[in-house]
Amino acid sequence: MKRTDYITWDEYFMGVAKLSGMRSKDPSTQVGACIVSQDNKILSMGYNGFPIGCSDDEFPWDKNGGEEDTKYPYVTHSELNAILNYRGGSLAGAKLYVSLFPCNECAKAIIQSGIREIIYECDKYADTPAVRASKRMLDAAGVTYRKYESAGRSVTIDL
Repeated sequence: MKRTDYITWDEYFMGVAKLSGMRSKDPSTQVGACIVSQDNKILSMGYNGFPIGCSDDEFPWDKNGGEEDTKYPYVTHSELNAILNYRGGSLAGAKLYVSLFPCNECAKAIIQSGIREIIYECDKYADTPAVRASKRMLDAAGVTYRKYESAGRSVTIDL
């Protein structure tokens, strides 16, 4: 008899997204993303961090201060990194698992790439203009999104 306590596809792919987010060097927010094909194959992953060639020791990680003294103008979000990391053909029809709901800039890239569904874990910035604009564009483009429903399991991995 096969075992029955295996994890679901949603648990698997959200776990991969969250594990990817653990690569982020951002001291306050670690976000991970995992793009999955229609037949449940992982296509790409990403996490929030600085672009290649921009040293994470030389650019700021601060959240507060003058515009150029914060991380915001420099960090590439996990969703965009996952899209840019993809080396295959089209992402049309793919799903995106992400630990934080996408901002408006990432929503543009998601829509343009052909991703059709977003499964997100957290929407803590729901009331911000960036996320409201994101949802407006996703709705207009027919990209569906749903909150990840955790089964409440925990997984321990010894690395």
